[in-house]
Amino acid sequence: MENATEAPKSSPLYRNGHEIECWLTDMDGVLVHENQAVPGAAELIQRWVDTSKRFLVLTNNSIFTPRDLAARLSSSGLEIPEENIWTSALATAQFLKDQVGGSDSGNRAYTIGEAGLTTALHEAGFILTDQNPDFVVLGETRTYSFEAITMAIRLILAGARFIATNPDATGPSKDGPMPATGAIAALISKATGREPYIVGKPNPMMFRSAMNQIDAHSETTAMIGDRMDTDIIAGMEAGLHTVLVLSGITQHEDIAAFPFRPNQVLNSVADLKNQI
Repeated sequence: MENATEAPKSSPLYRNGHEIECWLTDMDGVLVHENQAVPGAAELIQRWVDTSKRFLVLTNNSIFTPRDLAARLSSSGLEIPEENIWTSALATAQFLKDQVGGSDSGNRAYTIGEAGLTTALHEAGFILTDQNPDFVVLGETRTYSFEAITMAIRLILAGARFIATNPDATGPSKDGPMPATGAIAALISKATGREPYIVGKPNPMMFRSAMNQIDAHSETTAMIGDRMDTDIIAGMEAGLHTVLVLSGITQHEDIAAFPFRPNQVLNSVADLKNQI
């Protein structure tokens, strides 16, 4: 891990004379690592609360509901209300709701996923069905079914629009990497010739939908992430102040491989508390 004094010089948390008022942050690698709170994460969250900053914790994981994730974070030592958690499943449900435009037609969806996705779509007013759906929505699950994938392929070929919650090709498990949404989406695309519209990171739409939830504006919002290829590029494309922390995937020596740069590079969220 780099020492704080060795991290590159970076701009202060001000842009165009505006102080950062709202914060978006990734979860794994930023606030938690292997189910343990990253040192300084609890203090940063408390600092946001004490200074009345609006914030959301973002994750591409569509398996869990915000309530599930709040419980997981609590067991890691972080008390974050479920209303402060925004998942790719919630972003996908909001995107599809906007697409339908509040109409009672066009709101039928066939889903591959778990409670995080099905709950979000149900609460957005969608009917979950395999009978003439308007959308096939692919999310994360630990038990991808060949039968469900076959059904998705046939429905897409019949005209259903193909949506995926996130592009992650693999996910972690106790036994090692396992196929995730991006890998299954590639399989379906190969069989149908149709590419999905992917809502989650690095699509900046996920950040824009998150900002809408907390009435944030890009000029005064920052994104904290541990991955250049998802968090930082999406934050940059959404017009946010970007903060890369070196407590997760991207390390200092990896930054040079990318043609863009974050506004700040810090060792961890512990370095942020005194800047707010």
